[in-house]
Amino acid sequence: MAQVNLKESKLRLEYGGEINEKGVQKIIAKTYGNIRLNASADDLHVVAQAIASLSSRPLLNVEKSDNFDIL
Repeated sequence: MAQVNLKESKLRLEYGGEINEKGVQKIIAKTYGNIRLNASADDLHVVAQAIASLSSRPLLNVEKSDNFDIL
């Protein structure tokens, strides 16, 4: 039977940028690696808010992505 092992996690923060001539807001994304594999959603939310507080742009979205090895 195949096994699934969590390999790495990344945290992606999306910020609001300038609004173009069509009225669409540009999205600026920053990705941070080396996220602790067992970090809870609350932990990641706290970290995302702390990082976002260093930016003058509004935080729009926070995503966590996981990569797995299937053996």
